[in-house]
Amino acid sequence: MKTTPHYIFVLTCLLITSFLTPAEAFQKNRDKFIVVLDAGHGGKDPGRPTKYGYKEKNIALKLVLSVGEALEKQKDIKVIYTRKTDKFLELHERAAIANKADADLFISIHCNAHNSQAYGTETYVLATRGNSKNLEIAKKENEVIFLEADHEKHYEGFDPNSPESLITLSFIQEEYLDQSIRLARYIEDNFKNKIKRKSRGVKDAAFWVLHNTYMPSVLIETGFITNKTEGDYLNSKKGQTEITKSIVDAVKDYKKVLEQNIGENVYQENSDTDIASTNNEPQIIENVVFKVQIAASSRELAPKSYNFNGLADISREKIGEFYKYYFGYTSDYNAIKQLQYEAQSKGYKDCFVVAYKDGKQIEVSEALKSASN
Repeated sequence: MKTTPHYIFVLTCLLITSFLTPAEAFQKNRDKFIVVLDAGHGGKDPGRPTKYGYKEKNIALKLVLSVGEALEKQKDIKVIYTRKTDKFLELHERAAIANKADADLFISIHCNAHNSQAYGTETYVLATRGNSKNLEIAKKENEVIFLEADHEKHYEGFDPNSPESLITLSFIQEEYLDQSIRLARYIEDNFKNKIKRKSRGVKDAAFWVLHNTYMPSVLIETGFITNKTEGDYLNSKKGQTEITKSIVDAVKDYKKVLEQNIGENVYQENSDTDIASTNNEPQIIENVVFKVQIAASSRELAPKSYNFNGLADISREKIGEFYKYYFGYTSDYNAIKQLQYEAQSKGYKDCFVVAYKDGKQIEVSEALKSASN
């Protein structure tokens, strides 16, 4: 096993290479919200075997084409497919397609399998910070690497069966984790509440295809093809129609929330919600700066009040291709809480306080603890 520093260096090289690959096939269109749909498996990789005759690659493709057709009816959404036919794609190719497109979302659709009669849906985001949950699921999805002719070159030092390899797949996609979780939650809620499926929840696992993308990304396990009843459902017109609508509605809801929190269509709340009162006495925390994070997006906006519902003192931070937007800048914790309430009154209901010390973000609780010591 190669050392972790060496492996991270190799990964960094791979990521840089993916950006340098020619992208003339894609034309950036910032007037549209770009969704990349990835049908899992394909070609010589059929996916999980099942005694009932279902092929994961076929069901995944039908679902992707159905979801894409529905999304393409939205004038402000552009859909790009990693595959539209039964062809084999390497994992790094799938992520590269999304990165070349500078996509806003990456959605990979799969079917689950187990040696029991397990059933239900799961939507995954990338595991971060060494989280080893769902290790076996990640191994099975990543093992397609061994079908690739040059896998040693593309994934040098990476072993799909090694926990040490899996837990390092986090340092880029982590920046998009909050947004990925939001989309995953919408999808699973729709499965559970709208079409009455058993939802096994939003989960995390170390999937290579999610790690290597530079946008919010999810992998949907739409059900178990090893369960006869669920396999029949996944292979039926009724099932595919219901699953399609659940995913499409989730994307539309996600996009709506994004637009409410950032950009020209920012949400304007006309309510008389009482603003919670705080202690007006200053609570200065030495060497710490507090801000209110009000939005995050792949889109770059000028930090001007007209872009943020009249809020002034906006700052912007770029992390990779990702932008975070903040309101306020103070070492007074009580003052920043007042600014948080002000942002909430302007429609940013999900805003939250962040803390920085010596230019590095720290937990707010840590900042407050330092003040009491």
